[in-house]
Amino acid sequence: MSDKHGLESELKRLERQLDELLAVVAQLREENRALRHRQDNLTNERATLLQRNEQVRTRVEAMIGRLKTLEQGA
Repeated sequence: MSDKHGLESELKRLERQLDELLAVVAQLREENRALRHRQDNLTNERATLLQRNEQVRTRVEAMIGRLKTLEQGA
């Protein structure tokens, strides 16, 4: 009789552990999803900033070229 009680007790303990593990897995999945979303946003933001940086660089180079032309003409 006590073996049966011990087995039931062990099964309940394992069931609680399994429930805890499932909760952790669910939490980690949600965290992973949020991190992937954040990474996607940061990747897009980085691409936008690189594009803007390139546009600014091109404009500055054009201004420098115009200034050099003005300087040579003066």
